Amino acid sequence: MNNAVIWGAAGGLGQALVAALRAEDWQVHAVTRSPSAAVAALTPHCYEADVADAQSVQRTVQAIAMETSDVALAIYAVGDIASLKLEALTPADFARILNANLTGAYLTAHYSLPLLTAEAHFMFVGAVVERLKLPGLSAYVAAKAGLEAFTDTLRKEERKRRVTLVRPGAVNTPFWAKVPFRMPAGALAPAELAQRMLEAHKSGHSGLLDI
Repeated sequence: MNNAVIWGAAGGLGQALVAALRAEDWQVHAVTRSPSAAVAALTPHCYEADVADAQSVQRTVQAIAMETSDVALAIYAVGDIASLKLEALTPADFARILNANLTGAYLTAHYSLPLLTAEAHFMFVGAVVERLKLPGLSAYVAAKAGLEAFTDTLRKEERKRRVTLVRPGAVNTPFWAKVPFRMPAGALAPAELAQRMLEAHKSGHSGLLDI
């Protein structure tokens, strides 16, 4: 049975990813910030971690390692956003957004390396940053641009492994409640995005994936 780890499993996309993988008989190790009954209903392998805390991430990886050291797919689907212009953007706000979108991606990838198979696949959920350079989104755009640079470099370092940065358009999740923008018509359902990510994994994809 294939093993996957999903960081951010309680979000709309995270839950859809757990469901899609379980439907194809993957063993899914789902990591959430706090206990989630919805995720526990999808997989018995549930863990909690603060992705901004190195020790928390390390403890969670150690717990997963008690069950498997044969992870073929690691997905980072954690994110946060705020619409705050510079004068209102506090250092705490900036750090929170950077931690969720970038620092957590580094920490989870760094500590997960011993879990991964030699040809494992990293997938990170990014954003089409060139479309998002809007007033109030400076922290979010900076973090997602950093994630893109991080994954580009990781791909060169981990040459035997695949690294995909998924850059979806609008996705119909509660994320939109955090910003004063109308969700675009035609926004993807989380289940559709999850399925397309799984298809990309099966196809051997590595690099940028705009959906």
